[in-house]
Amino acid sequence: MNARVDYVRWFQELGSEDLALVGGKNASLGEMYRVLSSQGLRVPNGFATTTALYRDLLAQGGIVAALKEALQTLDVNDVAALQRQGQRCRQLVHGAPFPEAARIQILAAFETLRDLYGDDLRVAVRSSATAEDLPDASFAGQHESYLNIAGGETLIDACRRCLASVFTDRAIRYRADHGFDHFDFALSVGVMKMVRADIGSSGVMFTLDTESGFRDVVLINAAWGLGENVVQGTVDPDEFYVHKPTFRDGHRTVLRRKLGEKQMRMVCSGHRRGEPTTNLPTSAEERGRFALTDPQVLELTDAALIIENHYSSQAARPVPMDIEWASDGLDGLMYIVQARPETVVSRVDPSQLVRYRLDGSGPELARGRAVGAGVASGVARVVRDLRDLVVFEVGDILIADTTAPDWGPVIKKAAAVVTNRGGRTCHAAIVARELGIPAVVGTGNATECISAGQILTVSCAAGEVGRVLEGDVAFSIETTDLGEVPRPATRMMVNVGNPDIAFRTAMLPNDGVGLARLEFIINEYVNAHPMALLYPDRVTDVGDRNRLAQLTRDFSTPADFFVTRLSEGVGTIAAAFWPKPVVVRMSDFKTNEYAALLGGQAFEPVEANPMLGFRGASRYAHPAYREGFALECAAMRRVREDMGLTNVRLMIPFCRRVVEAKKVLALMAEHGLQRGVNDLEIYVMCEIPNNVILIDEFAQHFDGFSIGSNDLTQLTLGVDRDSELVAFDFDERDPGMFRMLEMAVQGAKRNGRHSGICGQAPSDYPEVAEFLVRLGIDSLSLSPDVLLATTRLVAEIEARMAAEGGGG
Repeated sequence: MNARVDYVRWFQELGSEDLALVGGKNASLGEMYRVLSSQGLRVPNGFATTTALYRDLLAQGGIVAALKEALQTLDVNDVAALQRQGQRCRQLVHGAPFPEAARIQILAAFETLRDLYGDDLRVAVRSSATAEDLPDASFAGQHESYLNIAGGETLIDACRRCLASVFTDRAIRYRADHGFDHFDFALSVGVMKMVRADIGSSGVMFTLDTESGFRDVVLINAAWGLGENVVQGTVDPDEFYVHKPTFRDGHRTVLRRKLGEKQMRMVCSGHRRGEPTTNLPTSAEERGRFALTDPQVLELTDAALIIENHYSSQAARPVPMDIEWASDGLDGLMYIVQARPETVVSRVDPSQLVRYRLDGSGPELARGRAVGAGVASGVARVVRDLRDLVVFEVGDILIADTTAPDWGPVIKKAAAVVTNRGGRTCHAAIVARELGIPAVVGTGNATECISAGQILTVSCAAGEVGRVLEGDVAFSIETTDLGEVPRPATRMMVNVGNPDIAFRTAMLPNDGVGLARLEFIINEYVNAHPMALLYPDRVTDVGDRNRLAQLTRDFSTPADFFVTRLSEGVGTIAAAFWPKPVVVRMSDFKTNEYAALLGGQAFEPVEANPMLGFRGASRYAHPAYREGFALECAAMRRVREDMGLTNVRLMIPFCRRVVEAKKVLALMAEHGLQRGVNDLEIYVMCEIPNNVILIDEFAQHFDGFSIGSNDLTQLTLGVDRDSELVAFDFDERDPGMFRMLEMAVQGAKRNGRHSGICGQAPSDYPEVAEFLVRLGIDSLSLSPDVLLATTRLVAEIEARMAAEGGGG
């Protein structure tokens, strides 16, 4: 009598050590269900077929020889041959006799689940391979899953199709590319209670930023309905970030969010319609509303950190995780349905900095979310159906509505990928990231505005925004070994105005942020005049009023919109550089710049010379802007107190007189930003000759000075820096400027205050940098593109000073 073969194991019986028995996905699900449930992690109950089923199916069906024959001489680069032989292999596996003992055990296990959850139980049937979810090969998306499956023969057929998906075209190609033998490999099938995300939401999350590799955040993508749309890039999902260090310290706040289109909702359609799932368009209300509440985002963050901590404890170093989740619309609970190590961004060597730079320009044809930081040129190949894939050539640029897992072999040929739909964690983005090619996803209209055969340049070199340019635009590549960059005693800080590039910029050698311009963040993240938000009735243009209402519709008040958006922009920069200092300069728009904001013309006077007019500190206590400044302060207080980002220091720009300084500081204290409380430091820009002349008096009220060399040069030499007519007289190297710099640095030192410079002069002129370093300035703050070069220069200057015995 043959011994009984156990074809089924329950999740509660499995753990990480069972990868050979039930594959990577099911071993992970068992590990989480068995070990992490006690920590509050919620995993749907279920069972897995063992790899014995797969091996017996092949052996007892007598199909191994035929499978080997189909694959033995296959050229995986031949798309047509791959499609033909892949289909042949799948037919062989699907048509093989299903072991009767396995059928009995699977159906019995399903009945046990139905006893627990009721007669209307539906399950998710998912593939789990033995070479899956490894640290160096994820096999993500290579095999099939089936949702909303009933019991009986429907379940058995879903298991057959999962087993046959060992030989999807993409899986065959993936194994060949990664050196796996097609037959040193087996598949398990996971059967788990279906989470009713079709009437809830679902998505993916990563315990690092998928673009920069920055590890101090959790990134969550979310959309309505079942999660397949997020994974495949059928929709543009919502995006949330949470900062790990401050979250662990008890500051449970969403760091940043971005509303996605969420164009469709995948639902359980019911078997009367012939398919277990279908896609339905979302309503305008659903598209305009986030698919997760803040408490749900924070609950998912808890789960992500539990999972990351657990898997990292079993490894020699921290293991960033790639996690799928689902929110059940019936019971209102959040479930984890998959977790595996992230295998692409986390493997990039952080000591090697590769920077792409466009050296030319061309007409912009489309823009979307940037994936990677590269640039590539090539011929556009617009793919509308599978027939277009056959003629795709190496070096072409793939243009499509979205991509599918079966397109993997073609994407490997592409120089770049551009899609209409999808977010930064969609299939196209994941594959492009793995291949190291640039992708621009979620353009909305790339297939309409780009023609086949056009020469294109795809650029992801400018942060979060990816651009598709017409023509073969010149670009350059620079590689730097960051381990060889010296670290001078002078603090080398960076100027950051764009939160979208903060994570990547923070990975440069630096000592923090010397200047984060609030007006840049207002312009990008708020794009509305604060007074117009408070008093929309004073905005005369009806279209502008409607746009203001649209911006603020999802917030309790317009003020809440301004505070939330501004604090998230600043918070992103502060989180990127945590716990290093981040000096945030309060707004320094000129009146003409404020007027350009949405609704701004109703609140700004017309000045002949805005550069010397109603700007900086003079606005803050003035009746015309006092309430706007209160919103700025509320946002900064939210960053420091609610988000816990106390590394933020504040700085007052264009403060003309000591009496003005006192007035502004008193007003800030009224708004909860009192110098010295909660370790708050407040700096002042040293950019007006009066700041230098009266530096001892200003030092009584501020913790530090940051020299703004642009304005200080303008006012010292009496040259309008906006005027091309007198540009020849604007020179930071004038002897009078050197005297001003000397007085400023020495005055700050005399008063025990921080001295720094955030203007352009040290970047442009080595002699200015050397002069300041020899004076003993505490910090230089520079734009990211010149940080490394100036850091090397400063190190050389300090070395010369040491050789001279201390220098000047």
